[in-house]
Amino acid sequence: MNLAFTCDEGTAQKAALGLIVLKADETLEAEVSPALRSDGVAVFHTRIESPPEITSETLSEMKSRITDVASLLPAYHPLDVVGFACTSGATVIGSSEVSRCVRAVHPDAKVTNPADAVIAACKALDIKRLGLVTPYIAEVSNAVRALLEEHGISVAISGSFGQSSETTVARISLSSTEAAICELGQDETVDAIFASCTNLRTFPIVEACEQKLGKPVLSSNLALAWHMLTLAGLPTKAQGPGRLFER
Repeated sequence: MNLAFTCDEGTAQKAALGLIVLKADETLEAEVSPALRSDGVAVFHTRIESPPEITSETLSEMKSRITDVASLLPAYHPLDVVGFACTSGATVIGSSEVSRCVRAVHPDAKVTNPADAVIAACKALDIKRLGLVTPYIAEVSNAVRALLEEHGISVAISGSFGQSSETTVARISLSSTEAAICELGQDETVDAIFASCTNLRTFPIVEACEQKLGKPVLSSNLALAWHMLTLAGLPTKAQGPGRLFER
């Protein structure tokens, strides 16, 4: 028996979003995907081969794989926004190069990454001076700091867990990250705190930290989700935790 059917616009009636996630990332999808999803919004994921150890050299090596990996995202519906989900990788490779690689196969998509996203979030919240928390070794932390300062965001104080292992970063306890954020956030000269790295868990502690500090707390995953929604023209209010999602 042949059955009758009709077609509609599918899952992406409002927007189609793509995420390029590091193979070594154990955190991003659990935090970002729920913030992106709503009725009529499709979220597609693909994984990029990434090193278990985070150094400037290993991060640079991902550049040659971005286009091939981006091509694995569904193309039946033009993607509105693609997020390259690696703060340090985008910092080392360069946002313009990441965008060029993605647009080689998704020419009409807007492209962002956590580094671009946190810069946009700072502008939206009028943040001029940050406290920076990272899990990275010094050379990677310094690159993130330099990028922020190149865009007019002063890093008044910073601290790091000093780790190169992605496996370790994904297992840094929420209590450790909360303590680090609150320690740096007590500095009266900073407007906000930014916890960098998509593998560093932050969503469950953002609001508690903001309440303790009385100032915004941003993270790579938080900023990326907000920026992808913003670029897609989708509502952001209450889609995630913290002051950034009060807008």
